[in-house]
Amino acid sequence: MRAVAVLAPAIVNSGRLVAGRYRLQALLGRGGMGRVWLAEDELLRRKVALKQLVLSGEANQVRASALAEARSLARLDHAGVVKVHDVIEDSGDQWIVMEYLSGRTLAETVAADGPLPIPDVRRMALHLVDALRAVHAAGLVHSDVKPANVQLCDDGRVVLTDFGIATTIDDEQTLPSEVLAGSPAYMSPERARGDAVGPASDLFSLGATLFAAVEGSSPFGAGDPFTTLVAVVEARPAPFTHAGPVRPIIEALLTKNPATRPTPDQTTAALLAL
Repeated sequence: MRAVAVLAPAIVNSGRLVAGRYRLQALLGRGGMGRVWLAEDELLRRKVALKQLVLSGEANQVRASALAEARSLARLDHAGVVKVHDVIEDSGDQWIVMEYLSGRTLAETVAADGPLPIPDVRRMALHLVDALRAVHAAGLVHSDVKPANVQLCDDGRVVLTDFGIATTIDDEQTLPSEVLAGSPAYMSPERARGDAVGPASDLFSLGATLFAAVEGSSPFGAGDPFTTLVAVVEARPAPFTHAGPVRPIIEALLTKNPATRPTPDQTTAALLAL
């Protein structure tokens, strides 16, 4: 799935009925790849999340992007991965219909409450490693693991969301514009350089996400995107002050060389050994 230049989306208002079935209720979030709405499925009488694809280019490119993301998610049946119900088109807009998740994102939680306690970080990490294991087993690389894409649900689920820039494991990244499709402060060094990425790239992003959970900010956030990318490639992480026993695990995940990062199984074993 390739990110391309973003254009201003069509005007969409709360209350709009999409595809004669989904009533928009509130805007949940927005990003470079689209807008996500809370909607009511008036046929099945349930809440869903509706992602409106916001991409420039020909209509077939937008359609292909929506189908690619939906197919990626459809290949996965895991409690830690957001579920997709359908892909629809309405008035020229492409939409992905997904399960509605309660709770807050990790980013929202840290912003509101500060860093998470170590036991909560450990539990969340175990869930995320298990979800990534399933993602990689399906032949996919998420490519955008970050606090804003981790949902901490009210029922205790920890769910990985937004597969808008996911790629297949054997898909080589070659276009410089693709590097900026994700979040510089959480991407791996190899992705920041524009090299091919694999499952180890998601593990680096997981390490950066866990750092943010326990320390309150990204380990490489250096202001502007370019400076941040340079820090990701060349600099050591920011100092640890609250990580305690999870520090060695996070440090291992943040290893610059993807070949020497721990695997999901090794990361799980280290977390269980705490």
